[in-house]
Amino acid sequence: MTRIFRFFCLGIFLSLALPATAQVGHPAKGSWTGFYGPNDSDQNRFRLFLNWTNREITGVINPGRRAISLNKVEMDYSTWTMTLEAEMPVDGGTAHFVVTGKLENLGSWTNRLYSGTYTLGSESGEFWLSLN
Repeated sequence: MTRIFRFFCLGIFLSLALPATAQVGHPAKGSWTGFYGPNDSDQNRFRLFLNWTNREITGVINPGRRAISLNKVEMDYSTWTMTLEAEMPVDGGTAHFVVTGKLENLGSWTNRLYSGTYTLGSESGEFWLSLN
């Protein structure tokens, strides 16, 4: 009887524990940190906070008092290519900021990357971000 009870308890435990291993959200969701710039010697650090609500990706660049809301986020799920658009402050005005890159290492909790190319007004170059 004790053996049957133990198997019963084990079955209950496993049925409760397995749903806990499910994914915690969208692969793009989270806080990202990295750099963008036209060349290796001229790099700008930036942070990106992305959220997944109501089947839509939303977010801000450089969260805080001077946060810049993303105007548009598009995801091509067949290639995991994501495009972000925002209006960035530049020299007292604003410039259109477009970032297009690929999400990599989607199964990793510690080494997820988002990298590609960007344009900021007339400037262009490469960027990379890693999930914090």
